[in-house]
This record gives sequence, structure tokens and C-alpha cells, in this order.
Amino acid sequence: MANRLIYRLQKAGLIACFFLYSFSSFGIDKLWVFDADLQKAYQHVLNLQTDQAFSELTKINSKRNELHKLYVLSLCETVDVLITEDAKKFEKIDIKFKERLQYLQTLTPSAETLFLEAELNLQRGFNLINLNQELNAVFAIRAAYTSAQECLKKYPDFVPIKKTNGVIQVMVGSIPDKFHWFMSLLGMKGSVSVGQKQLEELKASKSSLSLEATVLYYTIKGLINQQFEEASMGIVECLKSDPGNRLLLFLGVNMMMKNSQSEEALALIHSLDKHSQGLPVYYIDYLRGEILLQKGDYSHAIPAYQKFIRNYNSQSFKKDSYYKISLCYFLSNQRELARSNFELAKKTGKEIAEPDKAAAAQLREDRFPNPKILKVRFYTDGGYYKDAKEILSSIVPTDLITSKDNIEFYYRKARLSHKTGELPAAKLFYNQTIDMTGQSSWYFAPNSALQLGYIAQSQKDYPAAKKYYEMALAYRHHEYKNSIDGKAKSALETLKN
Repeated sequence: MANRLIYRLQKAGLIACFFLYSFSSFGIDKLWVFDADLQKAYQHVLNLQTDQAFSELTKINSKRNELHKLYVLSLCETVDVLITEDAKKFEKIDIKFKERLQYLQTLTPSAETLFLEAELNLQRGFNLINLNQELNAVFAIRAAYTSAQECLKKYPDFVPIKKTNGVIQVMVGSIPDKFHWFMSLLGMKGSVSVGQKQLEELKASKSSLSLEATVLYYTIKGLINQQFEEASMGIVECLKSDPGNRLLLFLGVNMMMKNSQSEEALALIHSLDKHSQGLPVYYIDYLRGEILLQKGDYSHAIPAYQKFIRNYNSQSFKKDSYYKISLCYFLSNQRELARSNFELAKKTGKEIAEPDKAAAAQLREDRFPNPKILKVRFYTDGGYYKDAKEILSSIVPTDLITSKDNIEFYYRKARLSHKTGELPAAKLFYNQTIDMTGQSSWYFAPNSALQLGYIAQSQKDYPAAKKYYEMALAYRHHEYKNSIDGKAKSALETLKN
């Protein structure tokens, strides 16, 4: 249970952890506007250039912005550990975390000290999540929640706290209902809509944190609200003023892939390749492999996945990577290599991240998927709709051997119709998928219900939307339950508001 809860916290917030933080001074600064020297170091951190940031910070000797510098330094160390996943480095900076939190306790309580207590605890929580110290992570985030709530209550006009509390609200608010008892036990309540509103207010302010709030706002729009088109456009707009920012490029890749814009995402990956100065982001090779697999470039997808496996410290996504390598060989008619990597995937990695869970579910079936349906899936996911339609139109009844093949055939027709704006057909095929699935544990039916909810909501049929979101939540066992439940819950909250 703890692992699943932490994964929801991680999914809602981990991708945002590089830009969650900001800084204060001993003076009253309700907006937090940074001086030029600190701003330069801060920009290096947000560009994932921690060595350059450390260098700039050593040049700042002024006591005037002591709390600002304390935080930027802490953020720089945090980003370094999050990217490198170096447990030994974390042991050193965890001592510094505790020392800085103790130091804040010796200062006169203020909006700034409460804000920094919340931010440092949140940073520490993300580091603990990333290094699989789940229980300690929960209590660090709870400490951040408590400090943020106190700051809001005592200093409601202190603008920066809207970012910290906004992120925590979204993280806690997107936790599935079955974990509410645990969150209540910890005294934590959250709301995605409240968190988004706070981030939107900060986004519109003149604070130096407005860009962070903007990026957070669009990231949540995508990951939580499934509004990928708006999220992608928002990140692209940010890139216009900072085209070489590696964090923005990384987030843009993620949002565009979610929006089935894989060619555009690949262009951002190429841009990221050219801006290599700073911490290496090995996860981008996994995403590169995903895009190349989607477009059918199997010979280049395989080395991308292999490079990711060699360099990435975490065990997450490695089961899925070996499974995807096996699919590349399978679709290239290299059956022996396909089977050897299939067997390797069974013995590799963990089943925490949802791509690994999905891979594990297929591996347990001990058979490769239907090759034509598989190609339709990848082409559709990547936005290669013409190719997807050609393969789909070639499928005949004799190609559909199993019950799963028959159900997935209609599910893929639904997804392609939905992506290409053919909503009446999408609704028909989603409902057919639900009817055919029955009590089977595949994710096709729950996601069909979720998508029908989105369609109904877009057409302002709110009772139907509510019905479908609740239907999606009712499915008990499938490999994407955590994410589908979180999305359905967030959508229901949107309907209430």
C-alpha cells in the first residue's frame, strides 16, 4: 500500500520537483524578487547546470540575502541528487537539510522562515521518494504541508507560499479515494482545483517565481487534468523566451508525447542533445526509444533503450525497456532476439512505475501481442494517424485470435477515432469495448469509461460525465488503476467546481 501511495505522490509531483522552490530574505518581500547575482545562479539550477550554479553561489558573499542563498544552495544540491540518483550524495545533503531546518528554528518566526521550512521539507521528501525511502518521504511531505498551512493562515498575503501549498494540494488531492483514510490519519487534505488556482495566481504575479508557477501550472494541466494540448502549448510558449532551457525542453518532450505529437517531441529531444552542458538526463533516452518505436524505426529504438538501461540508476522503466526491445525485435521478425529479451524483461526491474506494471502483465501471459494491433497502438500513441488507419483497415477477423485481441481491436478503433476528432465513432467503439470486456482485468474498459467521461464533459453533458468517471473508478484490478483513478477523481472534482 505504501509503495502505491508513494507512486501517486511521485507521479503527481516528481516531474515538477526541479522547479518547485524559491527564496526569501530577512526583509519583507511579499513577492520575492531576486537580485541579479542570485537570479543567475537560480537560472543555472533550473537549467540543470548544477556545477555552474555552485560556482556562481560561491561568489555571493552578501548577508543581505542569506535565506535566498541558503535555499538556492539547497535546491542545487537537491536537483543534483534527483538527477544523479546518488544515494551517497543524499546522505551528505540530508545532514545539511536537517542543519538548515534547525537553523530556521533559531530565527524569529516569519512568512519567510515558514515558507523555507515547507520548501526544504518538500525537497527532502522528493529526494526520499526517489531513493525509495517511502515512509520517511511521507513524513517529510507532511511536515511541508503543516508549515505551508501555518504560513497561509498567518501570512495570507505572502505570495510565494501559493506555489508550495499549490503543489502539495495537487499531490494530495490526486490521491485515489482508497488512500484517503491514510491521508486523513496524517491530517492532510488536498484539492487539485485549489492547488491550480493558487499556482495560477502566482503565475499572474510579478514575482520571480511566476515562471516556475507557469511551468507547474501547465505540467499539472497535462499530468493530472489530461489537457495535453493546452499543456504543450504552454510549455512551448515558455520556450520562446528561453529556447535552450533543458528543464523546459524535457517537460515539453513529455507533454507533446502525451498529446500524440511525437515528431515535435523528437525535435525537442534533438535540441536537448545540442544543449548537453549540465547534468545528464538519461531518462530522455527512454523517451527517445518510445518515439522511435511508435514510428516503426525499430533499429534505432533498440540502442536508445539499451543506452537508457546502461546509464539509468533506478530500476524503474527497465522491465518495460527490455520488453519494448523484445517488441522491436518481434516486429522486425527477429524472433530469437525477441524471445531472449522477453525472458530478460521477466527477471529485470520492479513493478512500481505503471509502464513496468503493464509490461509485467503482458509478460505473465507469456506471449507476444497481436502484431497488427500493436502497430496500431504505437502509431496512434505517436500521432502517426495515417499509418494507424492503414494497418487498422487491413485487419480481418482471422487476425483476431483471442478474446483480448477482439476487445483491443475495438479499443484501438476508439482511441484512433477519438484522437482524430471522430467523436460519434469514438463513443460507439468505447461503449463496445466496455460491453465486451465484462469483468476482465484489462485496462481497456476503465480507460474507455474515463475517455467517455472526457467526451461528455467537453460536450457539457455533466451527468453523463459523472457517470462515466464513477464507472472508471469502479474497476478494481488493472495495470493502470492508480493513474486512471487519479484522473477520474480529479475530473469529478472539476465537475463539482
